[in-house]
Amino acid sequence: MSNDLVGVWEVALSDGVHRIEFEHGTTTGKRVICVDGKEILRRDWMFKLVGKETFNVGGSGTKATINIDAVSGFAYEYTLEINGKTLQKYLENRSKVTSTWVLNLDGIDCRVVLEKDTMDIWCNGQKMETAGEFVDDGTETHFTLGDHDCCVKAVSSGKRRDGLIHTLLVDGTEIAECTE
Repeated sequence: MSNDLVGVWEVALSDGVHRIEFEHGTTTGKRVICVDGKEILRRDWMFKLVGKETFNVGGSGTKATINIDAVSGFAYEYTLEINGKTLQKYLENRSKVTSTWVLNLDGIDCRVVLEKDTMDIWCNGQKMETAGEFVDDGTETHFTLGDHDCCVKAVSSGKRRDGLIHTLLVDGTEIAECTE
């Protein structure tokens, strides 16, 4: 990256946390977008310095847009949208539709993400093979990480507003959920 770097964002998706970097050369009109250190878009000699650049992030091709707006004179503001929402709104909504756990298994850091709407489970960017079953107090979704038996339990909170409570068990031990 050059000294035209004007924006860096970290975006947590189901397949991992992605780093988005944006270069904007206001004298040359250059625009460069890198995701996870890899250049995915380059435009040179753009005469229109404001506008937007849309691209995909992550394994599921999540839509991202960088907006370039003039604020005064030659000063610019750069904002990132994910799936049509501001990054802040996207992250607020994401915390409602996913649960995330970070743990260390056999010396390997694991980031486990549950997508509550589909009950898909991801670990370190890989969608896991799962088996779901109904039990007396809710549901259990079973999968394995290495030699470890894992299970996401979904039980009612008893309060309509709170909905279901999701808990990750690894070899029968509960893992604390993390906030991203």
